[in-house]
Amino acid sequence: MNILLVYPKYPDTFWSFKHALKFISKKAAHPPLGLLTVAALLPEEWNLRLVDMNVKNLTAKDIHWADYVFVSAMDVQRDSVSEVIERCRQHDTKVVAGGPLFTTAHEEFEGVDHFVLNEAEATLQPFLDDLKSGNPKHVYTSRDYPDITRTPVPAWDLINMKDYSTMSVQYSRGCPFDCEFCDIVLLNGRIPRTKTSDQVLTELDAIYERGWHGSVFVVDDNFIGNKHRLKTHLLPNMINWMKDKKHPFTFVTEVSIDVADDEHLMHQMAEAGFTSLFVGIETTNEESLTECGKFQNKDRDILASVKKLQDRGFQVYGGFIVGFDSDTPSIFENLITFIQTSGIVTAMVGLLSAPPGTKLYNRLKKENRLLSKFSGNNTSVSMNFVPKMNYDTLIDGYTKIVKSIYSPGHFYERTKTFLKNYKPKLPKGLRLKSGYLKAFFRSIWILGVKEKGRSYYWRLVAWTLLRRPRLITLSIELLIYGFHFRKSFEFTELRTNSS
Repeated sequence: MNILLVYPKYPDTFWSFKHALKFISKKAAHPPLGLLTVAALLPEEWNLRLVDMNVKNLTAKDIHWADYVFVSAMDVQRDSVSEVIERCRQHDTKVVAGGPLFTTAHEEFEGVDHFVLNEAEATLQPFLDDLKSGNPKHVYTSRDYPDITRTPVPAWDLINMKDYSTMSVQYSRGCPFDCEFCDIVLLNGRIPRTKTSDQVLTELDAIYERGWHGSVFVVDDNFIGNKHRLKTHLLPNMINWMKDKKHPFTFVTEVSIDVADDEHLMHQMAEAGFTSLFVGIETTNEESLTECGKFQNKDRDILASVKKLQDRGFQVYGGFIVGFDSDTPSIFENLITFIQTSGIVTAMVGLLSAPPGTKLYNRLKKENRLLSKFSGNNTSVSMNFVPKMNYDTLIDGYTKIVKSIYSPGHFYERTKTFLKNYKPKLPKGLRLKSGYLKAFFRSIWILGVKEKGRSYYWRLVAWTLLRRPRLITLSIELLIYGFHFRKSFEFTELRTNSS
């Protein structure tokens, strides 16, 4: 059996890092971890190929070679998914589809022969058994949350790691919280399921032995969902593994803000090599936090929590949302002030959307406020429901936020605020990241010569060299991120003007 695994293309969004990747000659930020895991679950005697459309083009020859094309995708890849399905139909090649997009909206897609939904550990083997007996069904689904201690090591041999800026591993699935707008509980449940420490270390060994040194994204819905197991099992083992291997990796992950309440946990994560944390802050409006059920963020000084995380050695990536029913026009200026004061350099601000099947989606459906399909694009200016706030006011306010925080002046001041407060665990001497020199010289030309706001580039470089010289590589990296965010927002403005 010839199996072609296809990962559809991402549009240009904040988190694609498309414009930043060019500085380090990488083609994509992250590998398709889900498809690589599915590949490891398929029969060993099958012939497997993988095409990540974010790295290379999908050709007619690729499709013609395959007996089946396996497609996995998230909502934001919807347009590319439709293109892949249509091309497979033209070549009479059968399509097997799974992943978050299809699990919540498979009925919206025609031309797919078999849907293998939910988690592959629960639904893939029944499909394979039926395929072997010659009677595969159209849809495979399961209400069970499988034991992921049996999940195999991803099939890393199917990709070229040099195409990516970051590798990925997964420790847990699920989140103990239940925010109204989030589909994580719908997909993976509220009780976090974890792999064993040995599993995670084996996965780290797999990418280390293939020569990887650099950033690793732990892709968990909420890495600290099971704090006890994390502190007593995984992190102590990761700390020892990193020491034994002479610290080849730095780790990035997603956490809830309550990580700042646990000094021991923060210390362990820093010792294990975690340097950046994505935190869903969402809003400064307490009424909106209550509305969406994000109670872990309520009744706390979020600014103080962010500052504490920076002080303990973590760069905080912040997620923000506007468009809650409880939002008033004051939210736009409030968020700008918070983002600037916090020193959250990488701040993703998006319009509220309602993913299918979520509590928000079901509520809006009852209120007859749904408009269109969910895009999954967190920089899109379109919404899939009627907001309480005047739509034009909301779009203008959203545009004001992003235009302000990623203007060269605001970005310069915010980055300086962060660098002043940031206290990372740094090795002795200056350790250059892979591809840093190339990125540095490109940044001089593109940001220091060609870009209109070039004076801010030189001011930040000079300030860093004088005040925090050991952070100069990070300073250049953040300047490159700022360039990407400004470029991404240019596309957002084009979408705004054409809508």
